[in-house]
Amino acid sequence: MSCACGHHHPAPADVSGRPVPLARPLVALHGRLICTDMSQMLTALDLLPDHRALSRAEPGCLRFDVEQSEDPMAWTLTELFADDAAFAAHQTRTTASPWGQAGRALTRDFHRHEVQPLIRPEAPGDHDALDRLLTLAFGRPDEAHLLRRLRADGDLAVSLLAHAEGVPIAHVALSPLQAERPALALAPLAVHPALQRRGLGRALTAAALAAAGDRPVVTLGDPELYAGCGFVPADLASPWSGPALQIHGDLPTGSRITHAPAFHDL
Repeated sequence: MSCACGHHHPAPADVSGRPVPLARPLVALHGRLICTDMSQMLTALDLLPDHRALSRAEPGCLRFDVEQSEDPMAWTLTELFADDAAFAAHQTRTTASPWGQAGRALTRDFHRHEVQPLIRPEAPGDHDALDRLLTLAFGRPDEAHLLRRLRADGDLAVSLLAHAEGVPIAHVALSPLQAERPALALAPLAVHPALQRRGLGRALTAAALAAAGDRPVVTLGDPELYAGCGFVPADLASPWSGPALQIHGDLPTGSRITHAPAFHDL
C-alpha cells in the first residue's frame, strides 16, 4: 500500500526478542509534522522526498520513514539512529538543508527515546531487509546471496537477527557441516557498519552457540575476534584451512569437513 508521498507501507515488523544492552543505546524519534496551510503542505510534498533520501544516506541513520497520513496536512515520522552522535549529525545536516530552512514553520510533535536491540529468529518478512543489511555490512552482495541460497536449499539451520524496533541491524547464520559427527558452520555474521565493535556480533555469536547445543561450530574469520567467544584454531581438512579457520567444540584433528553447497559459489 502506498500513500500520497509514494512511500510503500510494509506490514508491521516483529518487535519481539531478547534484549542486548549496549553501552551507547540507539536513538529513535517518533512523531508528526503538521502543516497549517496549503503552502506548507506543498513545501512538504516538494522537499520531503529529497530530505528522506539524504537522511537515509547518512552513515548513522538506520531508519528514516516520513509518510503523509490520512490527513493530508499531517505527516508521520519514524527515525532511528546509531547513537546520540549520529542523531546530532543528522540535526546539523538538516538545519542547513533546503528542507531545514523551508520547513521551519511546520509544527513538530516528536517523542525521542533510547532503544536497545533485541535478538530473535528471522521471519519471512525480514528477508529483503537482511539482503540490504548483508550487502551494506560486507560492501558487496555475495554474503546476501549466500544467505538466500542456504535458505532456498534448506541448509539454514539457525538464522538469528538483532533488530531495533523491527529494523534488522545484525545477523548470524548456522548451516549443517559434513564432519565426523554432527557439526555446524557459522557464516555469515554481519553487523551494520554504524554499529560494529559495540558487542552485537559477540551477542549474536553467543546466541548461535547456545542454539547449536553440543554440536561443534566452525567459522572463518578474525581469530582475535572469535577467541572472545571461545573459538580456537581448527586443525581440519578444508579448502579454507589456515589461521582463520576456527572451532568451538571438538572434532578429530585433521578430519575433513565440507560446508553446504552454497559456500562453494562464493
